[in-house]
Amino acid sequence: MLRWILGGREAQSSVEKSPVLCIGEEQPKNWFTELQVLKGHFDIVRFLVQIDDFRCASAGDDGLVLVWNIETGERLQELRGHSQQITAITTFTCNDGLTSHTSLITASSDRSLSLWDPDTGNRVQTISDLQSSVKCLLVLERLCVWVSGGEELCVWNKDFQLQCHRQNHSDTGITALIELPKNCVAAAMDKEIMIYRLTVSHDSSVSVAELRCLSDHQDQIRALININDGLFASGSHAGELILWDAIDWNILAYEHILWEESQTSAQAEIRLGAPKPSEMSIQHLTTNGKLILAAVGSGLYVYSILTKSVLAYRKVAHDSNVLHTMLLSDSELMSCSEDGSVRMWEIQDLPLPAEPASPGFFGMWTFGRSNKQAGPPSKKIMEVPNIRMLELTGDLIGHSGAVQMFVSFQENGLVTCSTDQLLILWKNGERQSHLRSLALFKKLEENGGL
Repeated sequence: MLRWILGGREAQSSVEKSPVLCIGEEQPKNWFTELQVLKGHFDIVRFLVQIDDFRCASAGDDGLVLVWNIETGERLQELRGHSQQITAITTFTCNDGLTSHTSLITASSDRSLSLWDPDTGNRVQTISDLQSSVKCLLVLERLCVWVSGGEELCVWNKDFQLQCHRQNHSDTGITALIELPKNCVAAAMDKEIMIYRLTVSHDSSVSVAELRCLSDHQDQIRALININDGLFASGSHAGELILWDAIDWNILAYEHILWEESQTSAQAEIRLGAPKPSEMSIQHLTTNGKLILAAVGSGLYVYSILTKSVLAYRKVAHDSNVLHTMLLSDSELMSCSEDGSVRMWEIQDLPLPAEPASPGFFGMWTFGRSNKQAGPPSKKIMEVPNIRMLELTGDLIGHSGAVQMFVSFQENGLVTCSTDQLLILWKNGERQSHLRSLALFKKLEENGGL
């Protein structure tokens, strides 16, 4: 473990590292210089959810849900009750007009759902003997209901009472849910997106109706996100990124992310170890309302919502598939991967034409080759004006297994979880040193030491 923390991690993939991805100890834009390892799980940790400004919950294959104080790293609660792995977790905040309390809802492979109080660690409600496992959860706080997705779509009230349900006919079931305007919900099922509308009657009962089936994707939908009140986006296993109107559900933009240059060169790449189709798969999408950041295989792809065009990309950002991403600002982003790394990136302008381009950026044209380009450049990328590059600015090395996801607490730090059963709390070392100094001076003053 120590050699990982000190940066002696070896690549977990046969992919040859690009020189531009080798970043030294001098990382002035990487403020995460202090880390704290949090132990408590005994299997893969897959989920992190923020409870408030200073607490988060972690869950995974051991069936445990642990609540942490991210200021101190203290384990506050152990939520025990599920007998198999956690498949989904979300927060549920209920306002009664005077007070607000946040609870946790969990779903498990043991075919049960549970409502937890993170303050006490108590299980408040539970539903067992479901027909199938729940794969995703969505809270509609405005309606004070929540939705579970799996082999069927179920709507529940705050007291865990089933309001209505609809069976779906997909073999994969519902894998993602998002809220849309006008009490609508979008559900990803294999290659399709189903649009449902919830109706609340005078007696507070809820019904659900199927409105539209969007079947424009050619492969399984892997990611589904809200952008704003008028837009949402979806990404598929085949590298399709679709921008949708959230009101009338029409396609506003369609982008097919292909790393290959052409059919001819793609055939040549097969002999040279071309990437598998999974390396074009969109595993994760995130947005800040202006940009969409897509994890595409082991690469990253930045798309401008305003211009509906590619802003920047990097074909090989990690040694293995990217699992989770985050936009820190309009120019800074973060990603984590199966290779065990967490990386910080900055969108930068390309060098002037007289200067050589940074190695690895045009990996879309030369993957499988070390230095020289064979064949003409990709016309698709060359035609995009003002294309920019992603420059590696920080490498957070600490995990010995695939990093599943992370949650940012802004200046209070970053939390990551991994297949190595650990959580790591990353903090700004300079800020933490300053806070410790202030605490020490305060203690000395209280004890009359100054």
